[in-house]
Amino acid sequence: MALATFWFILIAVLWAGFFVLEGFDLGVGMLHTAVARDEAGRRAALNTIGPLWDGNEVWLIVAAAAMFAAFPGWYATMFSSYYPALVVLLVGLIVRGVSFEFRGKVDSARWRSTWDILLICGSLLVPLLLGIALGALLHGVPIDGSQEFTGDLGDIFSGYAVFAGITFVLLCLMHGATFIALRTTGDVRHRAAGLARPIALVTAPVLLAFLPWTHSTAGKGVLPNIPQLLAVMAVIAAAFLVVRGHDGWAFAATTATVATTVLGLFVDLYPRLMVSTTNSAFDLTVRNSAAGEYALKVTSVVAVVFFPLVLAYQGWTYHVFRRRISADQFAHPVAE
Repeated sequence: MALATFWFILIAVLWAGFFVLEGFDLGVGMLHTAVARDEAGRRAALNTIGPLWDGNEVWLIVAAAAMFAAFPGWYATMFSSYYPALVVLLVGLIVRGVSFEFRGKVDSARWRSTWDILLICGSLLVPLLLGIALGALLHGVPIDGSQEFTGDLGDIFSGYAVFAGITFVLLCLMHGATFIALRTTGDVRHRAAGLARPIALVTAPVLLAFLPWTHSTAGKGVLPNIPQLLAVMAVIAAAFLVVRGHDGWAFAATTATVATTVLGLFVDLYPRLMVSTTNSAFDLTVRNSAAGEYALKVTSVVAVVFFPLVLAYQGWTYHVFRRRISADQFAHPVAE
């Protein structure tokens, strides 16, 4: 049981890491046309994540792989339950990745505009659908005693799950706006900072509604858990810092907000992995869905060895590409 709990914590950390790192990528994707008046500005915004976005997406793959390795029952039931939504999610991820690569291949405003729209749509779909998926874990879907999903696609889209999706979209928008403001100069930076203010002022009350709804849905009593308390303080600090124009501290606060929001959801979920609306006895839990002891030991050794290496590599990457980017660098865009 100790190893199973360790893996639940690690999976929660991986999901939090994904939303922290890919969250600002997604926000930049949704906002890159809004923060720029011309192609040079849009390229500047996109180049803030150019060397980073594909590495950040790996966290999603690793989180799913960790679920498969440590909790195969959870992986099987969740992925079969969400299959149609996951197909749409994959389309969003593919369209988003292709947009980064293709938008500069033809020197045509119409060509770039088409890929910009696809990039915005893909960047919106990812946090929306993943937020709905995580919300459905806690709210519950029909699962029988054999850990088989017995409902249909509509069962995933409860009011709480949809609100979770909207909340994660807003978190990514706020996170992305502060990142652009931190990483750019001139007009792009000012427009990003200007957009960050209304986004933060909308995100804060939405999150303050989402957190107690999450705790109430989990049936964990009145007092929120520690990550949720931290999320409340972080989002209030983020809104204050964004309004005051402190780019670095604002981004740190949005990072903390995203991380603690995800961790708070997983804390409320534990020891369950997936709630059954059919009968609470059919809930998937850390105990009844874990892999065998030997498999958990082997995968734990792999995780302990390689996870710090991944963190070190990504930290080095962010250090190398830490400088601000100016639209002046792209004043004369050409086809690539």
